Amino acid sequence: MDSLDHGIIDLLRQNARAGYGDIGEVIGLSASAVKRRVDRLVADRVIRGFTIQVDPAVDGLATEAYVELFCRGTVAPDELRRILSGVPEVVDAGTVTGSADAIVHMRSRDIPSLELALEKVRIAPNVDHTRSAIVLSRLIHRQHD
Repeated sequence: MDSLDHGIIDLLRQNARAGYGDIGEVIGLSASAVKRRVDRLVADRVIRGFTIQVDPAVDGLATEAYVELFCRGTVAPDELRRILSGVPEVVDAGTVTGSADAIVHMRSRDIPSLELALEKVRIAPNVDHTRSAIVLSRLIHRQHD
């Protein structure tokens, strides 16, 4: 990959619907050259798909929380993945350094449904307790996937 490929990817991250001609104007290539490069990036699996981002509130998931998860003893990441995979309100999670074992990002319809989802996590045998912070307003969101 060269700087032109990186430029194409950056522009597609901003707008996956950008036209090849529009991209070419910005990075200094013809539309056909941009198309060839995008086709190669797709074939090489550098670009794995084109998608849209929809406001979660449209899907009825306006309530958002970040949850610290604390476990009893040592729990393998695969076990945490198994526990959290069974809770559809979990949209992202990762093991972390510090006192918590994991940070979990949850989305739900409302506070009562968030509380039910948290209870599903809390009753798992290896979970000791959780500490939650409900998001009041989103300040910055960058998509890097």
